[in-house]
Amino acid sequence: MTDEGYGRFGSYSRVELERFFYLDDEDRRLIAARRRDYNRLGFALQMITVRHLGMFLADPLDVPAEVVAYVAEQLDIADPACVKSYADREKTKLEHAWEIQREYSLVAFAEVEAELSAWIVDQSWMTGDGPKAISDGAVAWLRERQALLPGITTLERLVGEGRKTADRRLSAQLTQRLPATAKTALRALLSSPVDGKVRVSELERLRKGVFRPTSKGMVTAVGRLSDLLGIGVDLDVSGVPPRRLVGLATYGLSSKAAQLRRLEPPEYRLAVLVATVKVLIARATDDVLELFDLLMVTDLYSKAERESRDEKLRRYPRVSRHAGKLAAAVKVLLEMTEVGPELSLEMIWDHIENAVTKSELRRAVAAIDELVPVDDAELDGQRLEELAGRMATVRTFLPPMMRVVEFGATAEGAAVLAATKTLGELMTTKTKLPATWLDARKVDHDLIGGAWKRLVYREGRPPETVDRAAYTLCLLEQFHRHLKQRNIFAPHSSRWRDPRAQLLSGEAWERTREVGMNALNLPSDPAALLGDHAAAVDTAYQQVAARLGGDGPASVDEDGKLHLAALEAVPDPPSLTDLRRRVERMMPEVDLPEMVLEVMSWVPGFTEAFVHASGNDARVADLGLSVAAVLCGHAMNVGFKPVTSPGVPALTRDRLHHVDQHYVRLETMSTANIALIEAQARVPLARTWGGGLLASVDGIRFVTPIRTIHARPSPRFFGRRRGITWLNMLNDQAAGLAAKVVSGTPRDSLHIVDVLQSQHGGRIPDSVITDTGSYSDIVFGLLHLTGYQYRPQLANLPDQRLWRFDIRADYGPLEQAARGRIDVDKITTHWEDMCRVAVSIHSGEVSGHDVTRMISRDGRPTPLGEAIAHYGRIFKTLHILRLADDEPYRREGKAQANLVEGRHDLARRIYHGKKGEMVRSYYEGMEDQLSALGLVLNCLVLWNTVYSDRALEQLRAQDYPVREEDAARLSAFIRGHIGLDGHYAFHLPDLGGTHRPLRDPDAREED
Repeated sequence: MTDEGYGRFGSYSRVELERFFYLDDEDRRLIAARRRDYNRLGFALQMITVRHLGMFLADPLDVPAEVVAYVAEQLDIADPACVKSYADREKTKLEHAWEIQREYSLVAFAEVEAELSAWIVDQSWMTGDGPKAISDGAVAWLRERQALLPGITTLERLVGEGRKTADRRLSAQLTQRLPATAKTALRALLSSPVDGKVRVSELERLRKGVFRPTSKGMVTAVGRLSDLLGIGVDLDVSGVPPRRLVGLATYGLSSKAAQLRRLEPPEYRLAVLVATVKVLIARATDDVLELFDLLMVTDLYSKAERESRDEKLRRYPRVSRHAGKLAAAVKVLLEMTEVGPELSLEMIWDHIENAVTKSELRRAVAAIDELVPVDDAELDGQRLEELAGRMATVRTFLPPMMRVVEFGATAEGAAVLAATKTLGELMTTKTKLPATWLDARKVDHDLIGGAWKRLVYREGRPPETVDRAAYTLCLLEQFHRHLKQRNIFAPHSSRWRDPRAQLLSGEAWERTREVGMNALNLPSDPAALLGDHAAAVDTAYQQVAARLGGDGPASVDEDGKLHLAALEAVPDPPSLTDLRRRVERMMPEVDLPEMVLEVMSWVPGFTEAFVHASGNDARVADLGLSVAAVLCGHAMNVGFKPVTSPGVPALTRDRLHHVDQHYVRLETMSTANIALIEAQARVPLARTWGGGLLASVDGIRFVTPIRTIHARPSPRFFGRRRGITWLNMLNDQAAGLAAKVVSGTPRDSLHIVDVLQSQHGGRIPDSVITDTGSYSDIVFGLLHLTGYQYRPQLANLPDQRLWRFDIRADYGPLEQAARGRIDVDKITTHWEDMCRVAVSIHSGEVSGHDVTRMISRDGRPTPLGEAIAHYGRIFKTLHILRLADDEPYRREGKAQANLVEGRHDLARRIYHGKKGEMVRSYYEGMEDQLSALGLVLNCLVLWNTVYSDRALEQLRAQDYPVREEDAARLSAFIRGHIGLDGHYAFHLPDLGGTHRPLRDPDAREED
């Protein structure tokens, strides 16, 4: 690793010297024009300096000795010290610099300064990045144009001015058209009315998004949204980059009212409040709809289903008894008609009454008609009746929800939305009708179907009325379904928006089309691509069919179903067992906080990633120490008390809360993680494990014992409580790349695309491995369209259908399994829209989760969803056939799946506080805490990898036989040497710029 900075060299290994400072033939030709050794060497040093640093140095000899020696070696100069004479004549270095600039077509900075200034303003406006990120981008911009870099003070001045210009523009856009009443209301948010003995600002009240998952909690959530909308910040902010809006809002959401009151100038303070309210409106809308979804699933559907099931069990004896009588009568009737079709009705009745009397039959028919209505053979009506009986849950929140939340709808959901809005008005309008009925002239009868009809149009109802409870729940069930499918959506929401509106379209699609499709290697005409895929599928079938029946793992049963034999475990060789034991015993013992601090000292970009939420240059002393304590407190789920040290200013409780609020957030942790991923990839041992092109996505479950709208029930994982899933991605170098928090335990396939697209830093994996619950034909199609090879672990393989292009092809024993046909015409017809969806996902315009729901509704794909599914079946078939014919392919997938399980096991060990349960009630808090856990996991992995690599180097130096295949099976998740319990000391010992000494693997273990 180098430690270079702007305009200065670092320290370099031999490999890095050869990589950065090698002189090619053209370089040697220019250098050879100098006669004296010191001029040749000085000229060469200026050449490699401007190429490596992007600028000439005021002192051309300010170059590390190892670089001078390496360049002299290439020029066959025996004494590198002769270069000291190069500085004797001042004009020589200037003439050489001019010549180098001319020969390599380098551009003077003055020629591009104005263009760079404009770029800095645009970049600051679009991203809101801090000065370091903008400076780094400016350096990259100059290097791309072969322009010389300016002095550091010049660059800092340009960046500072550009960011101020962008900030002024942002403030103006958010405040200039703001009504005076809204400005007054915004300023009032920072006032603190006395509420008993506690002074709570209005902003603090509105920021709280914690509600009980009850109908009363729903009313409170709707009331909060109504209060936010009442502030009057009805501005169109579509012209403001989302990152800028969120950046300003982050500061407003994390700061106390007193801090915000001190913000200067006043225009900036007002802009912060506008952004904060805008983001809060989106979050409040999310909260309302998340809570609505939770109530529908848990309070209505689940309870109605459970009570319906209980009622069915209570009915069963009566149904069975009466059904038996009816069955006896029908049995006699059938026998008589078969024996003598000419028998009279009276004679048949005589025989029937020998088995059951007419009165018994009448009672049985009446009972069955009551218990199992003709139009409700599956007894679904009982579930709906139980659902309608929960009207009390709905009555309190439905009218205000429909009045306050702004909804939109597609053509499919428009009728349901209109009827639900009308219903909300009817529920608050006084009429002469009894409370249990609604005016039938004001309801949408076309939406009443199935078993609902019997309940809505109950017998004995007053004329021109319908049952209020049944109609309400009938409508609400459809409203909820359309909301989940986004046929009904909330424009102001961030998670319940219309995904169709987010897809690239019109001019935006035309501008992006070519670049986006090229990036994903998608042709405009799919004919040739589909032809290649057809040939690949045909070849795979032929190869697998030819090898069936041999000693391979695949076989076909008498029904034509494909089976795979279980993989046999490969025993660990003694050499691997001993190597593992030695490496683990050589690892230095260290407490987790010290380990995090040590890694931070190795990776400067880690600490630099934590910038203030306001985006300014505010820094606190010993920030890295405070950040490490905050990360450890979150990752271990122990809070701040065990990691505080009252005598250390950086570790006081107040300091930790300040750093947590203003520096440690999802954005900064993601940036810090990039530095860890890149550092991990540079360790030789990590490169032995893999190239970073294989990844796996899987979820770890956390029980959430507190009441929160972001947890869902799952008896298998959470017992009688609720919980969340932390879905995360891990590459084959053991580095965590990305993660997402989802409620409950949904099918991972709904979120896997989003996890992949959220990756920042590291190599983009080619192949993605998931567990058995994460696949569908549509997900296969979406992932391959967006550039990933999808490799799920398939459950119930014999029941999987294989697909083919050519229905006339003969695939021998696979003929029955290959009974599906890939519809090429359907793919071709929808190819343009398929590409538009893929590019929209790839560019971050729309989430894969929303697209998957949009094109697949209750298991019935739309025409576009069908086309994507057919495209996915190509790769699903190739994947299954390769599983059947390629054992290394199977073992690679299994090994990667085991790797992620190892990471999850370590994560549970680290996250040991509070019984390992998630006790944060709001989504952003859950996301921040688990992001801290992921960051600490990556710190631990990097630390283990570095020290394991050093242990291997030492063992090799001692002539211990280290086999590469054994080193490739070492684990980055060992943890016996890491202290995780107790009160934690954040003190990094003086390591003298090196690493800790390794332990003796043969020393006696101490208790």
